[in-house]
Amino acid sequence: MELHMNKPIYLDYNATTPHAPEVIEAMRPYLEEHFGNPSSSHWYGSEPRRAVEKARQQVAGLLGCAPEEVVFTSGGTEANNHAIKGTAWALRDRGTHIITSAVEHPAVLEVCRALAGFGFATTVLPVDGEGLVDPAAVEEAVRPGTILITIMHANNEVGAIQPLAEIAAIARRYNVIFHTDAAQSVGKIPAAVDALGVDLLSVAGHKLYAPKGIGALYIRSSVKPARFCHGAGQERGRRAGTENVTQIVGLGKACELASLNMEQHAAEIRRLRDRLAAGLTGVLPDSRVNGHPVHRLPNTLSMSFKGVEADRLIERIGGEVAVSPGAACHSGAVSISHVLSAMGIPEEWAKGTVRFSVGRMTTLAEVDRAAKVVAAAVRELRA
Repeated sequence: MELHMNKPIYLDYNATTPHAPEVIEAMRPYLEEHFGNPSSSHWYGSEPRRAVEKARQQVAGLLGCAPEEVVFTSGGTEANNHAIKGTAWALRDRGTHIITSAVEHPAVLEVCRALAGFGFATTVLPVDGEGLVDPAAVEEAVRPGTILITIMHANNEVGAIQPLAEIAAIARRYNVIFHTDAAQSVGKIPAAVDALGVDLLSVAGHKLYAPKGIGALYIRSSVKPARFCHGAGQERGRRAGTENVTQIVGLGKACELASLNMEQHAAEIRRLRDRLAAGLTGVLPDSRVNGHPVHRLPNTLSMSFKGVEADRLIERIGGEVAVSPGAACHSGAVSISHVLSAMGIPEEWAKGTVRFSVGRMTTLAEVDRAAKVVAAAVRELRA
């Protein structure tokens, strides 16, 4: 990403990513030429149909699963809804209990709340001060009638990476379906479904340099969630609706790109993140990094600045640096994110929390400039 003097430095990759140039090029023929319906049996449908199946193979390659276990969705939110509601409806005769965590994305927590109106009960597990769920607490929460455990792979605010393999072993021991919202992790760290031990895994395209409005749900072949969207027989009868060919192609290409040199890219991004952290903590007393020091996404930096309000800081730096707040102040009352609250971050720290998230287009010059801009703004606000 070029550094323009009149364009803020973008450090909000966890909110959404730019399109990778290779993704745009892969999509172009399906915008300009191959417009056919993949379900059509004639010539115009054949190329779009091949493109959808190639993309399915590309997604499966990144996740380490069979192509037929990948269902395309409109994004991570739909994938989470399909996984959680689909499992709930399919297994409601066996039980009505779900286990999740207090730091999940609203696309999980709100789904569980909605199911309460249909007789389902959810146990919401606490996390420690670094944002991690204790597998022992998961096992303790399992009871007769538990049908689903849904724990995210990595947190969108502080980047904490959950111990999914340990939780998966518990789920298998008690014959409970295990779902993970992997919207923030896919493409950044390995997310092979067998290594994680999950039965269902949600993908959001716009978090890995693909378009918005496209995602995928991995469904292990032995798992049969109820159909989420009824209509014609697309996606092997599991998700009705004419396929969004252009964006499916984009997601496939993004997954293919992510699978190349992932470890090297993660190391490069981690260096940028850590340089940014050092550039801030090194010059600003009363600043802290939130989340686990090791088990954390390589691109994510949640920082709290004591004595500062996050929304005022973002307003001050908004013309030069684009980031996300962890708290907001409205009419004299501070609204702290549910993630920071669950982690037990004291309000005096939490209200000054900002999330920085770097990406593949971030440059060293941008990181250094951002550190100077933010540090100067924090000093001004404290003064």
